[in-house]
Amino acid sequence: MELLTVILSAAIRSGTPVLYATLGEVITERAGIMNLGLEGIMLVGAYAGFAVTQGTGDPWLGILAAFGAGCLITVIHAFLCITMMCNQVVSGLAMVLAGYGLSALMGRTSIGQTITGFAQMNVPVLSQIPFLGPIFFQHNAMVYLSYLLIVLLCLFIYCTRPGLNMRAVGENPRAADAMGLPVSSIRYFYCILGGGLAGIGGGYLSVVYAQMWIEGMTSGRGWIAVALVIFGMWNPWKAALGAYLFGGVEALQLRMQAMGSTVSVSLLLTLPYLMTIIVLIAVSVKSKGRLLNAPASLSIPFLREGRE
Repeated sequence: MELLTVILSAAIRSGTPVLYATLGEVITERAGIMNLGLEGIMLVGAYAGFAVTQGTGDPWLGILAAFGAGCLITVIHAFLCITMMCNQVVSGLAMVLAGYGLSALMGRTSIGQTITGFAQMNVPVLSQIPFLGPIFFQHNAMVYLSYLLIVLLCLFIYCTRPGLNMRAVGENPRAADAMGLPVSSIRYFYCILGGGLAGIGGGYLSVVYAQMWIEGMTSGRGWIAVALVIFGMWNPWKAALGAYLFGGVEALQLRMQAMGSTVSVSLLLTLPYLMTIIVLIAVSVKSKGRLLNAPASLSIPFLREGRE
């Protein structure tokens, strides 16, 4: 039981950076924009968070910088896809390459340097609950913030008028435009906000998880986040379950390495990604190849018709 508690607690910590990026992609795609550049955005956010935390000694400022960096670089993607109506897949891939190159260039002198990030904060009373306490309530502030974000996004998407407007823009932008909604502005806002959340996911990696800068430290987590949006069927709490599942497999492979498993290290490192592929295949088979609950106008450019 103690080993299971340790693994599940580690799953929460490991899954949190992917969770932030996944939730960001959920709201981006709900508004009809596909952003495949999460990997590059997370890397830029990771370096920005590390650099500001190192310079100021304040991890909160580092996370804020990661959010700002994620928003800033996503403006490029939003402009290309919404205003210029470029191919969203190509633009996303370009963002990945740009993020890799930019973070490597800026961080070349910081490789291996360490910082002091967030300390563990046990929630009074709740952290003492047997089994559940150590798993959910013995973490840091960014983990607790992610819990709140899941709840707020669910309420926002399904229970508020702005959330309804966002979904309307993603489902039928022409009808939304006829209703008087500013389609392009709404898409810009949620695309940039989603990029900011991805930046926070990257900032979590450098400021909270590793507390150091490592080139390419996202290790494919941005691509996993894109896949988990499909796994979660564009629903925040289902996407959160997927992120924690990924974190659990990652925590398990680390524990197996620590225990001296005879299984190849290379195979163990691929376990989280293999699990994600298996889950996606299962979802695809169950849905007969259709993307269930996908926004109808996802990745389709919107050109506003002139009115007399």
